[in-house]
Amino acid sequence: MQVLIGLLLAAVWVGAMWLGFWYVFPVLFPATLVVAGAAALGLYYLSACRTLAPSALDGPSPVASPEVAYRNYLLGQVWRDWWTISRTVVPQVYRIASGTVVRLTRTLLGGLWGFFAFPIWLALCAGIVAAAVPAAAFVLALTVLYGVVAAAGLAAWLVCVLVLAAVERIFMAYGRILQTCPHPFCYERIGLPEYECPGCGARHKHLSPSAAGAFRHVCRCGARLPTTVPLGRFRLAAYCPHCGGRLPERIGRVRVEPLPFVGGPAAGKTTFMFLGIRALHARARSFHGRLAFVEQRHAQAYAGAIREFGHGGRPAKTGPELPLATMVDVDLPGRARRILYLFDPAGEHYTGATEVESLRYLDHGEALLFVVDPFALPQVRRALTRDEADLVDQAAVSSEEDPADTLQRVLNDLRSRPDHGRQKRVAVIVTKTDLLVRTEIGRCLGHGGDGSDGGPDGDPGADVRAWLSGVGLGNTVRTLDQVAGQVRYFASGLATEPAAVADLLGWASGLAPAAPSGGDHPLTAGDAQEVPGTAPLRAPWPVRGRGSGRVPAGYQAGRWAVLCGLSVLTVATVAGAVVAAAERFPF
Repeated sequence: MQVLIGLLLAAVWVGAMWLGFWYVFPVLFPATLVVAGAAALGLYYLSACRTLAPSALDGPSPVASPEVAYRNYLLGQVWRDWWTISRTVVPQVYRIASGTVVRLTRTLLGGLWGFFAFPIWLALCAGIVAAAVPAAAFVLALTVLYGVVAAAGLAAWLVCVLVLAAVERIFMAYGRILQTCPHPFCYERIGLPEYECPGCGARHKHLSPSAAGAFRHVCRCGARLPTTVPLGRFRLAAYCPHCGGRLPERIGRVRVEPLPFVGGPAAGKTTFMFLGIRALHARARSFHGRLAFVEQRHAQAYAGAIREFGHGGRPAKTGPELPLATMVDVDLPGRARRILYLFDPAGEHYTGATEVESLRYLDHGEALLFVVDPFALPQVRRALTRDEADLVDQAAVSSEEDPADTLQRVLNDLRSRPDHGRQKRVAVIVTKTDLLVRTEIGRCLGHGGDGSDGGPDGDPGADVRAWLSGVGLGNTVRTLDQVAGQVRYFASGLATEPAAVADLLGWASGLAPAAPSGGDHPLTAGDAQEVPGTAPLRAPWPVRGRGSGRVPAGYQAGRWAVLCGLSVLTVATVAGAVVAAAERFPF
């Protein structure tokens, strides 16, 4: 009897196995595979949405706030997002799958019925385990998608970086843009200034097309800043990267032109500088342009000097410290635009080789203004009568430094430059001519003119050159012919015509456009007292961005691009699975 029962149970078991493996397994296994794969796919897509959709910095894949500016999304954060999704989904899918297999094992194989439910258990567990293959293929496809998005984005970014960098280089080269520091103990040439974020004040040392962005850099506060001058970078506050000093507005957009005033103590450098500013101001008005001081203190010093001129006085003696350039921003119609650095050190800085070496701004310019005090020339002093000497002593303070020695020290220092001190333009200004023409030796000079070397007889500049050669500066004149491309000679006094002074400074600084129709704007008494303003010559860069608590727009765009690609990949996977199932199990 027991044998019969055993045979019956064996027959039932064999029948159950046959039914299970022949009819149940072929249906249940693929169904479980599809359901498990869809569940894994859904978990992956849900995790991707949770990771990529939020715009907060502290989302599932946090974005660290940078020290200064965010890097391009495709250079790092894109792979951190991928790793966040993968390390979240893979352990979660493993836990769910292993837990399901354990529960199925306990439920289906936990009793005698387990001998008959084995095909069902095997189909379910095998489907769950086999779902790892399409899930791994999906993860691999997603990784490839990330790589494609990153490669395409980086290729476009690289093209933009190269094009923008080339455009700015061409702009700088075409405009002969020179950037230098005007501050004492620095005077360095500047390749790229530091720019201040108008939102939080952070200093950006590398605000150019780079790893932080092609068109814009995103500051740590969220403000978007332009990366090139043509895109508006000149509208940001700029600072010297060497000393941290504030640089003039529009630096990088127009050429900085250093104009050193070279001359001994009491040679009249400061007086001529203020006369030149007054003349350039009148010239700018005649062109319907503008001239503005960069520093308020320079505007105040100019106003004080103009008041002194109005009362017959002279500016106070320049202090012994190294000079901060008097920065003048000149904007004339057309292409006549310059930021002039007018360096007016105390004459004592030219009385020794060591002192001259401290004037490092001489390394950068291509023009010199050599100011000659005629009464410092030994031959002129010897030629003065007693009455003339008394007149000179009462009217002006004269320098004790021979101008020839002053110029020689400067030229010796300039020879250390790569171009061996070659200058494009040198203006030689003989000052105090309103007093000089009252002496016998200076009566033949006249005053108030300028001209170029080699000019015809009667040309005031040629007269000045000939006079200087006749009073002992012949060697100096010939030396200047050798070291300068062009030399102009000028006689200056308090009554010199402003138009002539403006012509000379315009030539020296490259601000020499054609004369305006109707001539220069006449210098009235009101013009002489008017002080150029210090108003900005450019609109400040507006603070725009997503705020400091949200990821940059570039990060969000990159994440959405990946999420869109993932959505397309998910839909394509589901559609492919449905089509495959329809072909396998036609209705």
